[in-house]
Amino acid sequence: QVQLVESGGGLVQAGGSLRLSCAASGRTFRVNAMGWFRQAPGKERQSVAAISWSGGRTLYADSVKGRFTISRDNAKNTVYLQMNSLKPEDTAVYYCAADSSVASLNPNEYDYWGQGTQVTVSS
Repeated sequence: QVQLVESGGGLVQAGGSLRLSCAASGRTFRVNAMGWFRQAPGKERQSVAAISWSGGRTLYADSVKGRFTISRDNAKNTVYLQMNSLKPEDTAVYYCAADSSVASLNPNEYDYWGQGTQVTVSS
């Protein structure tokens, strides 16, 4: 099994920044792709960003392109999501996910999920 723990969420004003972290433990040798997803109250889970094992391939949802950056440090088994120019519509619980396959923005392709961290952007 792979365990994922997110951190870094919080309350921020519109236009501000936050950096989320997701630490993986357990059978991390199974991990290739890692991704971030989010879910706002009453809405379906949305893709945010994904990254390959090497970091050479990154994918972003259109809604966050140019504002969010995904990165990873394999030595620390950690993936990050730098979020800049935050908007109230970015408010959601952000989830980290991991999978042994290639990077994808499809949440159905991820086997391992964290518990989520709340991000709230005030206007």
